[in-house]
Formats: sequence, C-alpha cells, structure tokens
Amino acid sequence: MREIQAAEITKAVRDLFIDANCNLGEDVLAAYDRAIERDESPVAREVLRELKENARVAREEQSPICQDTGLAVLFVEVGQDVHVVGGDLRAAIDEGVRQGYGEGYLRKSACHPFTRANTKDNTPAVIHFDIVPGEKIRIVAVPKGGGAENMSRVDMLSPSAGLEGIQDFVVRRIEASGSNPCPPTVVGVGIGGTFERSALLAKKALMRRIGERNPDPRIAAAEVEVLERINRLGIGPMGYGGTTTSLDVFFEVEPCHIASLPVAVNVQCHAARHKEAVL
Repeated sequence: MREIQAAEITKAVRDLFIDANCNLGEDVLAAYDRAIERDESPVAREVLRELKENARVAREEQSPICQDTGLAVLFVEVGQDVHVVGGDLRAAIDEGVRQGYGEGYLRKSACHPFTRANTKDNTPAVIHFDIVPGEKIRIVAVPKGGGAENMSRVDMLSPSAGLEGIQDFVVRRIEASGSNPCPPTVVGVGIGGTFERSALLAKKALMRRIGERNPDPRIAAAEVEVLERINRLGIGPMGYGGTTTSLDVFFEVEPCHIASLPVAVNVQCHAARHKEAVL
C-alpha cells in the first residue's frame, strides 16, 4: 500500500488549474496552424491568428487565455493500492482549487443556482472519481467555461436512429449553437450507457488530443464525417464565417439498454483547456 500525502494532491491540483488556464495545449495550437493554412475565408484566417496570438500572450505573461476560467472539473483515477494520508481526498482537491483560483488570479465562477451568490473560491469542484489498478493517482483538471457548456445537450434517441441519427443530432446541435460557444470548438460525443453516463462520456471525450481517433474504425470514420459536416456549416471562428467551426469531434461509446440510445454532446470552446498530473 503506497501512501500519498493530501498536501501533495492539493499542490498538484493548484498547479494544474493555473497551468490549464494559462497554457493552451500544443495539439490545439497545431490545429490552429493547420486551420490558418486551409480555411477559405480571409476573415476566418485572421481570427485564428488572433486566437493564436492571444494564446501566446497568455503563456508568456501567465495570464488566463480567457476571462472565463471555468468551473473546476476534475477526472481523478485513484489506484486501489493508494492510501491518502494527512487529510481527506475530496477536501484536498477542493483546497487545491481554492489555492489555484486565488493565487493564480483566476475568475471564480461558482455560484448558488438560485440566489446566484458566489462561493468566492470556485469550490466545490466537480469531481469524477474512478478506482483503477495500481498505486498512483492520475488527476486531469478541466476548467469548463459557461458559454460552451450552455450549448451542450443530452437526448434519448430511438434505437432505430442508429449511427446516422446520432451524426445528424450532433451536427444540428452545433448548427443551433452558432457563435455562442466561441468556436472553433472541440466536440465531445457520448453514446450509450444511461442518461447521465452518456453526458460523462461526452465530457471525457474532450480529454483526447486533437487528431486522436477512436480505435473502432467505424466510429473513427463517423468522427471525421461529422467534423467535415460541421465545418461546412459556415459558422467559422468566433462566428465570423469560414470553414473552421470545429477543430475536432470525438465519440466515446459504451453499451446501453436495448430500449434506449442515449446521446450527449459536450461542447468545448476554442480554449480547449485540460492538464494532467500523475502522483
């Protein structure tokens, strides 16, 4: 049994959220470059250059990529042979969020759903735990902005809709979203499980690197087809038109009930932020 100090977890969470909010991933930056080369619209290409410049300034000045530094969402894989000592695991994570958003001068967006009173430290975090083999803890920090999250949807399709119906649902959702999620977006699609499981799968899909395809060839082909259809919608970067509405589309699939076909679309904005650490 390996012991990990709660304070070590707190520090890791603190650092991850500051890092994620200030340093856009190299895969996203490379996707910007490819889009700048191929987008048919001069306006779209200029917007993409501005987004890349914004990311450069954020990285060099260690300031947030976007003023919406998001709710603190975390995926935490806990090895079954790990024992957290010196404090409670959930409390250690919340403390890391509290420190990160305070010391990193990140906007605190968590509030009561009715009174709208701000919690003032961006806690409680939204934490998805998973117990896995081994003696390590893997933490993925995902600052999730409100604009893109508001455009996300879950639906229970008829099983007869099949993969074609799922593809149509995803494209219609992005078309209806328009410029609201601050494109170019990354689109996570969760298929199967139950109502709530499909939504979690969609959010987990956003953790993949740009260009990383589903291992199932049929699903991988569907990802590419949906991406192409989305980019023919003409919404473009920040809604100014063009052929770069989304940078990528990721499908995650699990078995579901014979009477159901749950489908979730979780939209991520151009600041496709996530960082991870393994303790």
